[in-house]
Amino acid sequence: METKLTATCDETCPNTPTGRRAAGADPLKREQILDGAKRVFMEQGFDAASMNDITRAAGVSKGTIYVYFENKEDLFGELIQRERLRITESARGALKENLTVAEALHDFGILFATHISADYTIKAMRMVIAVNQRMPLLACNFLSASPMNPVSVLKAYLDRQVEDGRLAIDDTELASRQFLELATAGIFKHRLFGSMETPPPPSEVERIVASGTKVFLAAYERSASEARLSLQPQESDDPKSASQIG
Repeated sequence: METKLTATCDETCPNTPTGRRAAGADPLKREQILDGAKRVFMEQGFDAASMNDITRAAGVSKGTIYVYFENKEDLFGELIQRERLRITESARGALKENLTVAEALHDFGILFATHISADYTIKAMRMVIAVNQRMPLLACNFLSASPMNPVSVLKAYLDRQVEDGRLAIDDTELASRQFLELATAGIFKHRLFGSMETPPPPSEVERIVASGTKVFLAAYERSASEARLSLQPQESDDPKSASQIG
């Protein structure tokens, strides 16, 4: 029996409550606070930022901010979640069904690599890493396999392509992670650890994603004849069925 060697965040994260549900119901006010918090966190980092700083940047009273968020940790976690959803929604839009698999993966890879190497994303990831020891659930939520995660979105697309006979993949979750690694090869870790100080130019992103897409499809794409055969009904090996037909 095949053994899965890696565990997902959903399996390993501590079941830690994220705090009470804040009472604030005005979505525009909530976004205003998050926008102010984003500016403060990006300028000062998580530890140096204070709720007073965020209150001033958001242009709200301290009483208002606590109606919407319990504390700085709650606000930071919500901000990370919001930005992750934006990246995921943007990348999902690239996986259009009217494109070839190669075209859809290319467009998805370009969007993902561009977002993941952007200054804001890199700064946010560094902050998540810095607070991981005391806020482990934040890092787990950042990488969790929720429906609104780039891995999950790509997996759903690959599942459809496998069902339609265009790809031959046994483990589409693993394949999704492989593609994201290929699309950011030589970019993400260098950006995260500072050896690449600025985002790569679009031409370099294009070169890496195009190469990664080619490698991915070399492993998983069916030829046209294989795709047709995979969709044909299989003949029965049952002698009884054969005799009945005769």
